[in-house]
Amino acid sequence: MDLGLTGKSVLITGASSGIGRATARLFAAEGARVALTYRSNKDGAHSAVAEIEQAGGTAIATQYDLGDPATIRATVDSVIDAYGGVDVLVANASPWSGPHIPFRAFEDVPVAEWQSQLREELDGAFHTVQAVLPSMKARGWGRMIFISAASVRSGIPGEEAFIASKAGLNAFSRTLAGEAGTSGVLSVVVSPGATATDTTRRALPPKLMSQVAASAATGRISTPEEVARTIVFLGSEANGNITGTIVEVTGGT
Repeated sequence: MDLGLTGKSVLITGASSGIGRATARLFAAEGARVALTYRSNKDGAHSAVAEIEQAGGTAIATQYDLGDPATIRATVDSVIDAYGGVDVLVANASPWSGPHIPFRAFEDVPVAEWQSQLREELDGAFHTVQAVLPSMKARGWGRMIFISAASVRSGIPGEEAFIASKAGLNAFSRTLAGEAGTSGVLSVVVSPGATATDTTRRALPPKLMSQVAASAATGRISTPEEVARTIVFLGSEANGNITGTIVEVTGGT
């Protein structure tokens, strides 16, 4: 299947590792020009760029901070300068670093953590979309893919800020779909379940990882590449009319 991505410009936030990095590699393999962002893992982002370029793809890396609107605007401007616009946004960056083990009682959640999580996740998405959407509307074509979490359905004890922020992101995407659809811009949420990233391995003890895998219909957790393939399809021309919805990659949990 031709995904129609050759020459498309793709901005992937939080792409120095994990799902974001896997997504960048797959978009580049389909002929897209990719821009990867990082907050602090500069080496990871630039090694991803080198990996893509060695495979014959086109990529750049730029620093991006969800909590700093100025860097968000600078990032988008740099991509527009380099590639002439933004065709696809993959909003993958998140301030969350994984669940607290052992789980905390809600009354022990710091106010500052609550405020920071919601502000960066939702305000960051707001500022990023405001920066990229005019470019998409001007071209009459665009794809916005927001990376949420399947745990929004069930919640995670002690992680109310994370769950609330991702639930807000889901609603944000759904509303954008209704506004931007007639301009040729589709907005979709991809909600992974537990995924075999370095962050997940650091956060979850092996015994808990095994329990999570056993709860899936497939008996295992997803790989970053499996999530990335879903993102790339939804961000391509092959996705002609899927918008305003949530696509889960969970292995059937």
